Amino acid sequence: MALTKQIMGTSLMDKSQFVSSSSKLLFSQNQFLVRPSLVPSQRRREHLRKANRGAVAAISEDLVKIVPVFSAEKPVKFKVRAVVTVRNKIKEDLKETFSKHLDALTEKIGRNVALELISTEIDPRTKAPKKSSEGVLKDWSKKSNLKAERVNYTAEFFVDSNFGIPGAITVTNKHQKEFFLETITLEGFACGPLHFPVNSWMQSKKDHPEKRIVFCNKPYLPNQTPEGLRELRQKELKNLRGDGSGVRKLSDRIYDYALYNDLGNPDKGTDLARPTVGGQNFPYPRRCRTGRLPTDTDMSAESRVEKPLPMYVPRDEQFEESKMDTFSFGRLKGVLHNLIPSLMSSFKGDKDFRVFGDIDSLYSEGILLKLGLQDELLKKLPLPKMVSKFQDYNQGILKYDTPKILSKDKLAWLRDDEFARQAVAGVNPSSIERLKVFPPVSKLDPEIYGPLESALKEEHITPNIHGMTVQQALDENKLYIVDYHDVYLPFLDRINALDGRKAYATRTLYFLTPTGALKPIAIELSLPNSGPSSRSKRVLTPATDATSNWMWQLAKAHVCANDAGVHQLVHHWLRTHATLEPFILAAHRQLSAMHPIYKLLDPHMRYTLEINALARQILINADGVIESCFTPGRYAMEISSSAYKNWRFDRENLPADLVQRGMAVPDPTQPHGVRLVLEDYPYGSDGLLIWGAIENWVRTYVHHYYPDSSLIRNDRELQNWYSESINVGHADLRHENWWPSLSSADDLVSILSTLIWLASAQHAALNFGQYPYGGYVPNRPPLMRRLIPEENDPEYASFISDPQKYFLTSLPSVLQAIKYMAVVDILSTHSPDEEYLGERQQPSTWSGDAEIVEAFYKFSAEMMEIEKEIERRNSDPKLKHRCGAGVLPYELLAPSSEPGITCRGVPNSVSI
Repeated sequence: MALTKQIMGTSLMDKSQFVSSSSKLLFSQNQFLVRPSLVPSQRRREHLRKANRGAVAAISEDLVKIVPVFSAEKPVKFKVRAVVTVRNKIKEDLKETFSKHLDALTEKIGRNVALELISTEIDPRTKAPKKSSEGVLKDWSKKSNLKAERVNYTAEFFVDSNFGIPGAITVTNKHQKEFFLETITLEGFACGPLHFPVNSWMQSKKDHPEKRIVFCNKPYLPNQTPEGLRELRQKELKNLRGDGSGVRKLSDRIYDYALYNDLGNPDKGTDLARPTVGGQNFPYPRRCRTGRLPTDTDMSAESRVEKPLPMYVPRDEQFEESKMDTFSFGRLKGVLHNLIPSLMSSFKGDKDFRVFGDIDSLYSEGILLKLGLQDELLKKLPLPKMVSKFQDYNQGILKYDTPKILSKDKLAWLRDDEFARQAVAGVNPSSIERLKVFPPVSKLDPEIYGPLESALKEEHITPNIHGMTVQQALDENKLYIVDYHDVYLPFLDRINALDGRKAYATRTLYFLTPTGALKPIAIELSLPNSGPSSRSKRVLTPATDATSNWMWQLAKAHVCANDAGVHQLVHHWLRTHATLEPFILAAHRQLSAMHPIYKLLDPHMRYTLEINALARQILINADGVIESCFTPGRYAMEISSSAYKNWRFDRENLPADLVQRGMAVPDPTQPHGVRLVLEDYPYGSDGLLIWGAIENWVRTYVHHYYPDSSLIRNDRELQNWYSESINVGHADLRHENWWPSLSSADDLVSILSTLIWLASAQHAALNFGQYPYGGYVPNRPPLMRRLIPEENDPEYASFISDPQKYFLTSLPSVLQAIKYMAVVDILSTHSPDEEYLGERQQPSTWSGDAEIVEAFYKFSAEMMEIEKEIERRNSDPKLKHRCGAGVLPYELLAPSSEPGITCRGVPNSVSI
């Protein structure tokens, strides 16, 4: 605690920045001096890992800290200074360079950047907040050519000795060009340095005439807001909400809601029309409103903005430069991986993989070399120089990195134990459930879908459960299931009518062996019951001969294709990206930047609106990556909407989710209130460590600011945020009775912990393994193109004569595969500016409270201890799902990561 106070400065020794006269003032003959208070600029807790964003400007040591002697009867003016940190763009286009030089020239005629200090106190005469004189950033023209990423400017102000403490600063940018303002630090006040975290784009006055308002890092609940800041607090929120009309400009900072009515492009053809997602027919969370005009052919559909043009998100939500560079380079790889094969298909048609070596060559030789078209194609492309450049830069941009699944055992994907292990430690560990009833029961309407009884019988599984009866296995928690029957069956007729798609609705049973590892024991494959003689269901079991071995491999591939669609559309996109967006929009609209809960949530909202907007452009849109590469095709978002009908926020925290799926049981003796039924469940066991750390941190934070639950009930901003998140952002489910109430500290802790869990650990567990596991398509095909033949089928003979060829032609085509690989490669990449759980740029800039900074240090230290525990577990030979010959360690929930595809790391937010 003492070190925290030193780091933050003696001004924060108490909970408030406002020091008492007894501790800070030296009285002498009705006059006083201020005891100097310096803040060490470099000292920080060793165990707090530094975030990639820059630190606050160091406090200058030459500033006079002793305020001149004042008369108690007559206020006098004294000088204070602001240190303003501006982040430069490293790369500028010609227009930006010209604007920067123009701004440097026009500084001389008063087109500058002006600041004004706003006191926390009201002027008793005017009844308005006290204001300082205007200060101008000095030496802008002199420093405009500096190549440093961050540049510090100063501005000076004259204030009366009775001015009080500044609580806000207004900024006016009279330049032509916007600039990114990171922080402002005020020096010269009696209480010591004051921090104003900004991290926002300052737009030109010509585009946005109103002054920008930034607030001090001192948090205030609404009813505790100093008089001088109350009106500004409401004004800033009103500006962020906008009026709900008009087309949004890219420079706007307005947060509002809309339906997903921009996924289709009916103006280009009826085959690209898509239904609106959100509303009575297809319930869904709301997304950020852009206000674009409707399409020409459908007034209910919003017109699209296609890449490379940017889609609107509020200006401060857009990727920062280093993030955009990473994403742009990844996108360039995607363009080269997609454009070239597309052109290639125009020459010789799309191809199938002929042998498994064709797939291996994507990592060793690259696409063009393997297919022998490099000379023919590069002559016809406008990109040969660019290709050559990036080949030199990235050691062959046309090659894919070897996925991690191949790193320890190239044949691991063929093994049943690896197939089972990935259900609990792979990219989608959120579908597996403990089997409670045998045979499994469908919840679909039999009047619509016909008889729904499972084809699974005891005789299918008893040979593989070590002499136990089915009932014994159920009673001893030995049977587990991944059940996609009800997800896919209503859509199968339409999916299987699409070109290049053939799918089943699958159920997979697993048995927990005496060694503690799962093994698959039966796969049920269902098709719609279209007639009395229809072979709608079949069951396959582990192989006993060559033919059944290939049948079994095909069945596992169909399970993986089912799993890939549910993982992407339900667990990943819907449950993290889409359901969080309304909470983020409501937070910006209803919680002031001064609100302690906004400060808590801020790092967990970073980049999410931008990545979701990009998803609407290239991933979940009509003919986008998801439709092109995954089983559901054009019905992808309808499947996601169907899943949303059963989504429940109260079951999104990890303990509740585990209990719901039968993977854990309530146990008050355990730290998290639950006990895992399957002990070696890497996602569950590592996740509970992180969940507990998040919950403890949030509980400390909430109880600090809300020592009495009545403060929560009377906090109008907090209540408005939660109410709007539900009633507007999740309007289609607003009447459900399972929404948690918000009336006590425990309620708030649960809600906030759930949101932070979803944005950080849950998303990381579902996202960053996509290329390490899915980059080798046979291990995890995103779709299948052929059903499994039966003896009477015309294809059965070709299957028997060349089962490898049949298997490879059932997988995605070359073009589908490499397009899918390029996308999951991007999605699995950590950018250099990522901020990980337990990291924040200098805590004193976001919290003006020493106790909270100290609590955050403890949270950060706990993250480091969790990482060590995960490493220990990954070396424990008793844990078969994470340790053994050829077994990948489970690192998706290890908190830290280097940039790149590392299969580890828990970022603070849904940022990719």
